[in-house]
Amino acid sequence: MIADPRFDQAVRLFNAGEWYDCHDGFEELWHETQGPLRPVLQGILQIAVAQIHLGRGNLRGAMVLLGEGVGRLGPCGPTALGLDLERLRQPALAQLQTLQLGGEPLPLAMDQLAFVQLRPPCQKAPPGPL
Repeated sequence: MIADPRFDQAVRLFNAGEWYDCHDGFEELWHETQGPLRPVLQGILQIAVAQIHLGRGNLRGAMVLLGEGVGRLGPCGPTALGLDLERLRQPALAQLQTLQLGGEPLPLAMDQLAFVQLRPPCQKAPPGPL
């Protein structure tokens, strides 16, 4: 997870379907980030911009960005940045496949970018009957 209020704000904007505004937040963070989290941010950013292209009827641009975004999220692991990336990757992949087949893709759900629920480590059970 990125300990930066801009990250939380970008996630909120993404989940509200505010694609352009979330794009600005993720792009800022992407430019400032180095290392293995950089492609994760780029993938989320590309999926957001693909939604802008879909809204404007630029299906070719949406396909390119969905393909790149989904591709960048795949190798990152399902919980990079403390987000459930599979919850985003699967519907984005479905959008891409629908576009490739010439169909009309469903919009992303508004809560697609969810934080992972971190669980406390297992504790030893107290003695006694089960």
